[in-house]
Amino acid sequence: MSLNSDTPHIPVASSKPATLCLQCGLRYQCICSHHPKLDSAVHIALLTHPNELNRATNTGKLLTQSLANCTVHIWDRVHPPAALLEQIKHQPTYVLFPSDDAFAVSSITIQDNQQSDAVEPLFIILDSTWQEAKKMLNKSPWLAALPKVMLHTSNDSHYSLRRNQTTGHLCTCEVGMALLQQREPQRDVTPLQQYFELFLAVYEEDRNHRVWQEKGKEFL
Repeated sequence: MSLNSDTPHIPVASSKPATLCLQCGLRYQCICSHHPKLDSAVHIALLTHPNELNRATNTGKLLTQSLANCTVHIWDRVHPPAALLEQIKHQPTYVLFPSDDAFAVSSITIQDNQQSDAVEPLFIILDSTWQEAKKMLNKSPWLAALPKVMLHTSNDSHYSLRRNQTTGHLCTCEVGMALLQQREPQRDVTPLQQYFELFLAVYEEDRNHRVWQEKGKEFL
């Protein structure tokens, strides 16, 4: 479902907190109560650039709210995230990055360990701008050494909250949704898509100091 004139909008509480919500990053309305819970087996690690921590436009938080198997690690050039390095030791790990040596994410199969238990692969999503993502790879030998995978998508990005967006590049949440669709084609990611579109719509009003409401009603 898209947030357009032909479909109903999801109502948002009109209360105005004094400070922004630390989870969704919105100041005049919190949308956290609307986040879905998807029971997905896909393991995702967001490697977040420190600059993203202060960006209200960050969409990685939408994934962490909605997916149980999604963790967040802060990238540091000098001190790699210890928890992520430890996780990499126990799971086959891939970095989502469209490079010349990257292969299709759909070609990855679940591997068996020595105890014959299935081991789910771990997918690292670089939660940053495109320019920052390239620097993260170039300045992190441990990250650059991991195999790269890419997504095959035919849809353009719906993300429009930042300037100078490059055609064909997806935001973090869109990368996560595309990954889920290609790893679990049977899973319906519509609830997450709705939550993403809700965030885009509400953010536009929030930055203009207005409370978003259903179409046809005045803003408070």
